[in-house]
Amino acid sequence: MAEQLDPVFQIQRVYLKEASLEQPNSPAILLEQESPTVDIQLGVNANPVAEGVFEVTVTATVQTKIKDKTVFLAEVMQAGIFEIRNLPAEQMSQIMGIACPQIVYPYLRGNVADLIQRAGFPPVHLSEINFQAMYEQQQQAAADDAPRIVTQ
Repeated sequence: MAEQLDPVFQIQRVYLKEASLEQPNSPAILLEQESPTVDIQLGVNANPVAEGVFEVTVTATVQTKIKDKTVFLAEVMQAGIFEIRNLPAEQMSQIMGIACPQIVYPYLRGNVADLIQRAGFPPVHLSEINFQAMYEQQQQAAADDAPRIVTQ
């Protein structure tokens, strides 16, 4: 008879994996009076590190432009290492796609705002994200893209 093991979910570490900020058109662009447009892209990625240990990263890319010229481009990758064991396979992707990013994201938000403000710009505050809705959209998109077998 197989022994039932208790599920394990522990945060090992949350850390800033990568951060960059470019101002390719400075200083001339800083003299512009027009308000810039802001484009924000987010991504989530999960990779195994060791048996039962995973790295989950949340990435934000913030680009501001005036007309077709970039004011600044910030890319920040915040990561967490999580020990996740003894969970059913169907729950693993939900934990890594919803629970882990929810833990990492507040650190990412703070680092993005701080990096941009330290560069001399008003901070960009990333809005709250519903990672469950984001996960469900990704799952639906993957299901829609899956090849279908048609029998007659």
